[in-house]
Amino acid sequence: MSIQTMYQQKRSSADDAVRLVRSGDAIIVPTGVGEPPALLSALSAQRRAFTGVTVSSVLAMRKFDYLDPETVDHIRHVAFFYGGATRAAGQAGWVDFIPGYFSEIPAQIECGQIRADVVFSMASTMDAHGYFSLSLGADYTMAAIARARAVVLEVNPNVPFAYGNCHVHISQVAALVESSEPVLEVWLPKIGPVQQAIGKQVADLIDDGSTLQIGYGGIPDAVVMQLTHKHDLGIHTEMIGDGILTLLESGAVTNRRKNYLPGKMVATFALGSARLYKFMDRNPQLEIHPVDFTNSPELAGLNDKLVTINATLQIDLLGQCGSESLGHTPYSGTGGQSDFVRAANRSRGGKAFIVLPSTAKGDTISRIVPVLSLGTHVSTSKNDINYVVTEYGVAQLRGKSAGQRARELIGIAHPDFRAELTQQAGAMKLL
Repeated sequence: MSIQTMYQQKRSSADDAVRLVRSGDAIIVPTGVGEPPALLSALSAQRRAFTGVTVSSVLAMRKFDYLDPETVDHIRHVAFFYGGATRAAGQAGWVDFIPGYFSEIPAQIECGQIRADVVFSMASTMDAHGYFSLSLGADYTMAAIARARAVVLEVNPNVPFAYGNCHVHISQVAALVESSEPVLEVWLPKIGPVQQAIGKQVADLIDDGSTLQIGYGGIPDAVVMQLTHKHDLGIHTEMIGDGILTLLESGAVTNRRKNYLPGKMVATFALGSARLYKFMDRNPQLEIHPVDFTNSPELAGLNDKLVTINATLQIDLLGQCGSESLGHTPYSGTGGQSDFVRAANRSRGGKAFIVLPSTAKGDTISRIVPVLSLGTHVSTSKNDINYVVTEYGVAQLRGKSAGQRARELIGIAHPDFRAELTQQAGAMKLL
């Protein structure tokens, strides 16, 4: 049977494709903008026809109608990471959560710890050899495809065809739905003076020839905007966004001095503008790979001078980072922060930066605290922490004693809280 014949036979409406789902199934959806809107809208419309179905993803972007507390017995969302579409529901308890390192989700799917009965994903148009590209999110989705009973693709000409281990053959597909809506665009966050100050502190410590992993957020993007004068930077990251595109266009990124996959940028998902998605299309500079490849501390750490930049919500005087909850209240998830902190620690000349404003709530609360708030989920441990950066400076903690760490962190706290933190550190016998 020819490729085109197979394609035509598997074309379907979204409503019909959703009927491949059975009650009790676990549906896996890619990270972020890789989620397929036509399929998830059709699933939402039919949600009362199912019982016990789950939909799992990292960073759901849209509030589809299946995200409904009245119908969780029919379809329940299970998050690997909370975002704007699921955070309030997770805090209310009707969206569930699976903790874990981003890099280890594929292995958990492969061994059956996380079920994957059906995959719904956005995909590029098919090439002449019968392959689609899951360029917007290869992440754990490729592992799910290997396990799933049914793979359903939403094929869209606006999805770039990227290179790397992100391809699915028509023979693996149970049904495909064609759509032509623009891919969801996610703009760079607003950068204020605090973010700019933190960005400069980090940028000043990044050497020419470094390889970068850059998380999402105002501070990481503030760092990026202050690196355009650097030379021969490389990219080995989990997310490719418009900030990285800015570095490429400035000439700061060449990937020439990477030890691992020189000449290539590596990422596992994309989150940005239409301009970014166009740049990704059939670009030999870029490869999209599963997250157990991109976020592997062993593989990423093969790059000398690996610089990783990630944000936290709160840090205690030993260096424990609470990056994913406000006390016991969930906020996001572990994501790739721990993966890349460990990768930078393995790298020769590597630097792992954890960044945070010194205060919250209009300078009324210090984000540097004696101990983490009760119930806080620890994302980066005291054993892995290296550089911590606020708008007031840089604390380098790796190899430092508990007392030295306390002094370093108090030194970059907001001046209004330093005396109180010093007193509390003394009471804790740290000073």
